[in-house]
Amino acid sequence: MHKRYFDEFAVGEVFVSEGITLTEGQMVEFSLMYDPQPIHVDREAAKAGLHGDLIASGLQTLGLTNRLWVSMGLMGDNNLGGPGIDDVRWHIPVRAGDTLRVKTEILAARPSNSKPDRGILTMGFTTLNQRDEVVMSYQCVDILKRDPDRVD
Repeated sequence: MHKRYFDEFAVGEVFVSEGITLTEGQMVEFSLMYDPQPIHVDREAAKAGLHGDLIASGLQTLGLTNRLWVSMGLMGDNNLGGPGIDDVRWHIPVRAGDTLRVKTEILAARPSNSKPDRGILTMGFTTLNQRDEVVMSYQCVDILKRDPDRVD
């Protein structure tokens, strides 16, 4: 699995992950542990609510999106972490049986001003279901190692 250095990413580059199908059991199990709201864990309460049935926690969708991105194996140990994510939006509910995949676009890239051995990527993440509907989107900033052969 090739792990890219910062220098190997280009603004405008797009990556699309494999898909993962979410089951009702996975939705409920996650929500019981991390987001135990009735719309995620109680079918009868969820049926009476806005969405008409159980929906996945947005936090689970965020976690699955990250898993799909990481599973592409592009960063590996070249990823030094990041300061955060911005503009998280849940556009439509994720339901049991939905198959999610993530489209990631490199929005900006710049070498670090203070540490020449690393660079800063800004990426846009769009999570899609099997009908190509956008279910979630956000931006993330990551710090990556630079290729030692390219550092001045």
